Amino acid sequence: MKIEKTPFHLAYCTNIHPGESWTETFSQLKKHLPKVKKQVSPHQPMGVGLRLSNSASIQILENDELLQFKEWLKENSLYIFTFNGFPYGSFHRTVVKDKVHTPDWTTNERLEYTLRLFDILLELLPNDLSEGGISTSPLSYKFWHNSLNEVYEKATLNLAKIALHLHKIKQEKDISLHLDIEPEPDGVLENTKEVIDYYKQWLIPNGSAFLAQALGIDLERCAAILREHIQLCYDVCHYAIAFEEPEEVFQAMEKEKIKIGKVQLSAALKSIFDENSKKNSQKLAFLKRFDDPTYLHQVIEKENSGKLKQYKDLPDALNHFDGSTNKEWRIHFHVPLFSASYELLHSTNTEIKKVIAYIKQSPIVKHLEIETYTWEVLPKNFQKDIDESITREMNWILQQF
Repeated sequence: MKIEKTPFHLAYCTNIHPGESWTETFSQLKKHLPKVKKQVSPHQPMGVGLRLSNSASIQILENDELLQFKEWLKENSLYIFTFNGFPYGSFHRTVVKDKVHTPDWTTNERLEYTLRLFDILLELLPNDLSEGGISTSPLSYKFWHNSLNEVYEKATLNLAKIALHLHKIKQEKDISLHLDIEPEPDGVLENTKEVIDYYKQWLIPNGSAFLAQALGIDLERCAAILREHIQLCYDVCHYAIAFEEPEEVFQAMEKEKIKIGKVQLSAALKSIFDENSKKNSQKLAFLKRFDDPTYLHQVIEKENSGKLKQYKDLPDALNHFDGSTNKEWRIHFHVPLFSASYELLHSTNTEIKKVIAYIKQSPIVKHLEIETYTWEVLPKNFQKDIDESITREMNWILQQF
């Protein structure tokens, strides 16, 4: 929805709902979206952050499925301005873990899937909107590779092909579409420094060279095309886990002329360990309830000295807890936005408040998307009715404005 008296469009991401085929996906959308809209936005159109698997993106283009979906959106006063194009395959009720990065940006499969998503988004984007975006993976999973140079080289070529496609759409239709790279823990790109280094050392020089040859224009213009169409998805949970301050990140990106295409509003789980060893043991035991076999739950530990240590998954952190105190863990587990605490643990939802406070003063982004996809793997006592939970999240965000 368009947040009143602001330039922001707010949606919740439908990767919350299980379903990999288009039939399953559409069934979930019909079941949940009208209920949420009735509660959150009864009198104005409600935004949707659509997630389509690769198979669903193929199936929606068959017969008249896309046209029927477009008509259904209009009938229900719903509109789509952003996609989540990160998960390519199965994302619920199966072991996902590091496979969420498969196929990565070194492959034609990822390129073709993303091009297809942009063509679908172009069809679904309302006539009164001239901007749309798709978030995507941070190139690949870091631990799959001994050397990252080949990843950077192949991924940059594919991203440049995306930019070329989107540039042609901009020339023909005056619609600006952007691919939003989403850094996350243990991704090839996972923090501000890595994003900036990648832009400066790979994307801009190598991508510009590709575009210059394809379009016959100068390198400076090519760099501008890349910056317009290859942007950043700022996932609040992911940056909170990295202990990065929103204001510092946004200012660093602005300095390097890297645009923020989308902010994903999400909260991480955190645990603070102090001198109370009994309490620390209780926190560790409680954290085990958040260990699930579906998703990776990376942990970054910060000592009082400021030193950071990373663990690939929650069990690794639990098994290596050394009993020392005065440290904080931030865990890649997307918890509901509206709760600041979970019994012995806390959330990082204060980081969401920082982000909103910043963009209210400096509207560097237009697209906001709520992304809490872990409802089914939360400990049972935290699981509530999904439509009620989504409504609570959206209303909590609206209250921040």
